[in-house]
Amino acid sequence: MAAVGSYLKKHTEALVKDVGIEAACQLTGKSKATLGRYYSDHDEHSDRFMPVDTVAALEEAAGYPHVTSALAELRGATLNVERRRSNAKEKGGVNQDVIRLSQRFAQLMAEYTQSIADGVITMNEAKRMLRETVVLQQVLIDMKLHLEDETE
Repeated sequence: MAAVGSYLKKHTEALVKDVGIEAACQLTGKSKATLGRYYSDHDEHSDRFMPVDTVAALEEAAGYPHVTSALAELRGATLNVERRRSNAKEKGGVNQDVIRLSQRFAQLMAEYTQSIADGVITMNEAKRMLRETVVLQQVLIDMKLHLEDETE
């Protein structure tokens, strides 16, 4: 259970940072300290998690549903995240997605190569690689949506 809690706290932190701490405080009516406790890995906060209504408010403002995605992954499920899109179709569709996928994967591999050069992946290096994997996941979701549009 401790590993699950730690995993959720990391994604909670990513959600707050995606929205921005100041904006998160305004959206939720909670202080920086309270939000920080939700993702703190200190023992005294190990059983403290962000309420669902707070997660929903922040994920509405975020670029990606970090906590919801983490919960789905823990269950072995995947999400089909459909962003609100304008009426104008994105240019390129699947072809553009393949290019973006290649670029983001190359970026992830560059981060990995740089991180492992000294034989140790530090916490900051792991966070950078995690950010790249989240972006890579978003590109894959966009690609999936484009492919679904083409099959309808």
